[in-house]
Amino acid sequence: MAMNSPASDSTLEGAYHRVHPTIRRWIHDQGWDELREIQARTILAVLDSDRDVLIAAATAAGKTEAAFLPILTQVADRRALGFSVLYISPLKALINDQFKRLDELCASMEIPVLKWHGDAPQGDKKRALSKPQGVALITPESIEAMLTRRPGDAKRLLSSADFIVIDEVHSFLQGPRGLHLASLLRRIDAMSTQPARRVGLSATIGDLFQAATWLRPAAPETVQILEAKTDSPELKLQIRGYVEPPELDDPDHAEGGADAEQVSSRIALDDIADHLFKTLRGANNLVFGGSRRTVESAADRLRRRSDKADVPNEFFPHHGSLSKTLREELEDRLKDGKLPTTAICTSTLELGVDIGSVKSVAQIGAPRSLSSLKQRLGRTGRRRGVPSVLRIYVREPNIDRKSGLIDRLRPNTIRSVAVIQLLLDKFVEPAGQIPEVASTLIHQILSVIAERGGIRARPLYDLLCGPGPFASISVSEFADLLRHLASDAIRFIEQSNDGLIMLAEKGEHTVQSRSFFAVFESAEEWRLTIEGKTLGTLPISFPVHKDGLVVFAGRRWIVNDIDERTNTLFVAPHPGGVVPRFERADGERLHDRLAAEMRNVYLSNDEPPYLDDKAKELLAEGRETFREFELDKRRVIEEERDLHLFLWRGSQATAVFGAAAATAGLPAQVHDLGLTLAKTTEAEALPKLRELSSVGRSRPIQVCDFVENIAAGKFREQVPLALARTLWTRQNAAELSIISEIAREL
Repeated sequence: MAMNSPASDSTLEGAYHRVHPTIRRWIHDQGWDELREIQARTILAVLDSDRDVLIAAATAAGKTEAAFLPILTQVADRRALGFSVLYISPLKALINDQFKRLDELCASMEIPVLKWHGDAPQGDKKRALSKPQGVALITPESIEAMLTRRPGDAKRLLSSADFIVIDEVHSFLQGPRGLHLASLLRRIDAMSTQPARRVGLSATIGDLFQAATWLRPAAPETVQILEAKTDSPELKLQIRGYVEPPELDDPDHAEGGADAEQVSSRIALDDIADHLFKTLRGANNLVFGGSRRTVESAADRLRRRSDKADVPNEFFPHHGSLSKTLREELEDRLKDGKLPTTAICTSTLELGVDIGSVKSVAQIGAPRSLSSLKQRLGRTGRRRGVPSVLRIYVREPNIDRKSGLIDRLRPNTIRSVAVIQLLLDKFVEPAGQIPEVASTLIHQILSVIAERGGIRARPLYDLLCGPGPFASISVSEFADLLRHLASDAIRFIEQSNDGLIMLAEKGEHTVQSRSFFAVFESAEEWRLTIEGKTLGTLPISFPVHKDGLVVFAGRRWIVNDIDERTNTLFVAPHPGGVVPRFERADGERLHDRLAAEMRNVYLSNDEPPYLDDKAKELLAEGRETFREFELDKRRVIEEERDLHLFLWRGSQATAVFGAAAATAGLPAQVHDLGLTLAKTTEAEALPKLRELSSVGRSRPIQVCDFVENIAAGKFREQVPLALARTLWTRQNAAELSIISEIAREL
């Protein structure tokens, strides 16, 4: 693994003269004064070696051009059939955006470039099938569809690529899509005479070697890592504190809506909306709401304030349940920049879809991930001399002396301060564990069998379980999994007398489903329409009826009619509304270092200048409670009928220790500060903790037996329980090894 130093002026000049003459003319036509240093270094890295390359640079640093200027130079004279370059993106919207950036340059070089995803024009795909050449911009799911449905075309189109460019690499380091894509890359290599060089692009990576290992699992040390050395813009930030009214059940209910129990009480989101409305109008901004429900509730409040002030609405929601048309309209409006626009969004605008530079970024709720926060912050301060602006709106419950200890510690405020400290320290957490390994392996087993029409067990194992996402699966575990998938209970596969493994009836039905291509689950949903226009979708679990009210797409609607056969809701505008409860989003996990930094904030006496007056009060309240209970010295606190165990560890270590506590007869609720044992006294707990403190020295502990829902992913119902437990234990080896240490601390 090599990391280059920043480029000199001679390097910049030399790199410019190395690219294709047509590219040099294109650079001149763009009005560029010079190449950026990361572009020059990448040009030399790609043209002077045959190694894989990982490019890590801030948003808007020119990573796409850094990769494609030398790659297009390399493939300019290629005439062989088959795509010469695959560009793989996690988002169709990002593919559409990159197509616009590459189309003119590729056209001038007479290199075809096409979008290949579910919404792309079919005519372009047909032309590519008859004469595959140039650059294909594609999603993992479209590669999967090609392999399973058109394996002959897949080999013809994909197997001779010179380069595979993977954008937003950091997004593939976590979750099943990363496992999926890593497996697809391995399968493409297997069908290729000469495996393609891989070029990874990312803005935010906490562990560069971890990313290099994902990019080339068999030889991560050979990946050339190019990290841009750029000065960070000035950061202007504020943390604003808000306290909810007493006994609030729903902090995201519609303003004055039917779902609000205390419709006369102002909640924190009302005051947050007031500040956003006053502060953000007149410019382009992003407000990250955390959940779709918060996004809809906040967008509705901001639209109502615009209506009340008799001014044009500048505030619009953006999340995954909205229709593609509505999302793209908002993205285009932001990028166009002619009308001031603020997007209230989930993580859908976190990745690199080009929306231009925004004046500020805000977040409703305390951050939990440095990686996500840095990615979001990269949207602002992109022009030289312009600061990045960040506002964090923290909501805390109303408390009094009778309130619970955890609420009195004001953990949301403390976590916000801790996150900012780590942000200033330039810390970014590495990617965490991925629990969907077995489920994704089942998906790939079915896919390979469908692609090949049948395959023997050993070649199937060798194809999938070498260096890469399934390297931890042993031969015997793989054989047991195959037998399980062929059992009468599952019947996904079957084996012929000569040993060929084929799809059984249930397996064929599963693979033929349109939902098979993605490794993530697609929930059944209602489709909202008005006058034939689709607004988006709602979870089928959301209760609907004729004349029911709903807040969606930042507006309020009444359900005029329902078509249960097609799951369609026909809606019309209405002044009332209920904010839907979307599916529960899995909370981002806290890293160990963030948990430790929260404790440091409690121990400190400084008052950060970026806190508003209410946030300063909340910080002081949290620290006062911390001192009152002597949490600098004590880890176990008895409160009425509950017992709090303060671990000061990250989410994963806390969850694993919680499972270990359950094995000792101490079932607990897990939270950011540790565990809470209901109806348990210190006298009852300490002997059991002492027992846990000796675990590892005297006997192993079967913690996995106490973990609920231990199998995860789309095919979790088909994962053998024994394999799920084995993989969980293997993945959590580090956390299991410190159980006795944590117990001794307690």
